[in-house]
Amino acid sequence: MDLLLEHAGTPPPLAGRVDGVVVGRVASVDASGALRVTFAGAPEQGFAARTTTPIAQEDVGREVALLFEEGDPRRPIVMGRLVSPLAAGHTGAAADGRRVEISAAEEIVLRCGESSITLTRAGKIVIRGAYVVSRSSGVNRIQGGSVEIN
Repeated sequence: MDLLLEHAGTPPPLAGRVDGVVVGRVASVDASGALRVTFAGAPEQGFAARTTTPIAQEDVGREVALLFEEGDPRRPIVMGRLVSPLAAGHTGAAADGRRVEISAAEEIVLRCGESSITLTRAGKIVIRGAYVVSRSSGVNRIQGGSVEIN
């Protein structure tokens, strides 16, 4: 009887046991961080899942590696997000702890609200913002073939 009461809140397992890793997708993440996942054989709405790694709203639709508590497919655990190889032309970033390098074939744009910095393949740099400040504790030099102000 105690064993029945102990597992009263646990849904009955689907037919069959799932051993090993299954690839699924994040179906939804609510405001509290609770998530649902889908995988082959799961109902359309998926199942509530626990996770070993932070999953955010931006991860909805992303592939994840799933294991199942006691092999029960109704009790998925997200082990991690799957990383896809970079698509051709996709930007790449490299960091070594001292320097971050971001590269792209045509253009890099850093944007925050109404401000942006654009770097183009042709060597053009455009800085835009409602208020732009340039400060230096040493010499603040502007050099170019020609310099236009206003």
